[in-house]
Order: sequence, then C-alpha cells, then structure tokens
Amino acid sequence: MRHPEGAVAPDAVDARLAARLAILRAEHGWSLGEVAERSGISRSTLSRAERAEISPTAALLNRLCQVYGLTMSRLLSEVEGEPAPLLRATDQSVWLDRTSGFERRSVSPPHPALRGELVEARLAPGADLAYDRPPVPGLEQHIWVLEGALEVTERDAAHRLGPGDCLRLRVWGVTRFRCPGDTEARYLLAVVLP
Repeated sequence: MRHPEGAVAPDAVDARLAARLAILRAEHGWSLGEVAERSGISRSTLSRAERAEISPTAALLNRLCQVYGLTMSRLLSEVEGEPAPLLRATDQSVWLDRTSGFERRSVSPPHPALRGELVEARLAPGADLAYDRPPVPGLEQHIWVLEGALEVTERDAAHRLGPGDCLRLRVWGVTRFRCPGDTEARYLLAVVLP
C-alpha cells in the first residue's frame, strides 16, 4: 500500500483492524452509506478507516461495534491474534487512541468459551472519553481504579473513583470516562457479556 510522502504506514494491528472492518461490512451486505447511516459516522471516515488511512478512535470503534453487535475487545481480539490460555505481560496486545489519550491493554482477551474479559486502561491527564451507546446493550462492567482519579458517568449518574475504588454497572446508555487529575488514571475493566 502506498502512502503519501511523509505519511506513516499503519502498524500491523491497525492494518488488520481496517481489513476486519471491511469484512464485517461485507458480511452484513451493507454499503458504506448504510453503515454511515446506522453508525452516524461519515462515509469518508468509514472508507478511510477501512483502508487504514486513519487509526480509528475508541469512540468511532464503539459506534461500529454497536452496529455489528460486538464488544470493542471482541473486535480487537479478532485482529490481535489467536487467544492463548496464558498471556504473559509481554504478549498482551496494547492499542492506543492517540486522539483521546486512551491506552488499552488486553490482559485477558475475549475467548469463544468465556463470557468475561479483562482490560487494563490508562487515561492521560485531562483525557475525556465519551461513548454514545454501549456496543452490546446491558454489558456488565466492573471498573477498579489502580492509580490516579477517574470520573465515570453512566447516563445521568456520575461517580468519582480513587485508587482501590470499584464501580459495578450494566451499561445501557451514554457513558463517559474522564481523568480529572494531573496524573494518568490507570484502571482495570472487567467486561462480561449479558
């Protein structure tokens, strides 16, 4: 694939993610216009994401996951390689949304025989990550803060968490994760399919 002069070639995960997004759309028999209408994402952005010309943000992936009925972790696990029963720290996939300041480590990725997964997340100071809907309605989440401060808003309920605090919820609507402090927020997210 040729890239404009000065452009950075996509990394391997971004390239596989782009291909998977195109395959998902084809499997559903939808045009770019249909996915744009269902997701609220412009056709041009979808096209660029499917060609690996852009690295999708977490919010964009969340919208696409909702359209395809997948969790973000499930989608990313499909492009990060085969799951193994033992994942050494050095083998855990890391994905970075540079736009929002969100880093996601797949500690225990989805597996067809299991309903839960673990994600280590980091939000940069001041980062504000909003999802307009869950990828799967009723998704169960357990958010355990390891370092820093984290503000989580689910629909109209706002929660401020510090180190050691754990928030348990089922996600039905809008959620927002914000790092209000001067240091990053590091937390563990346990996700369980309904």
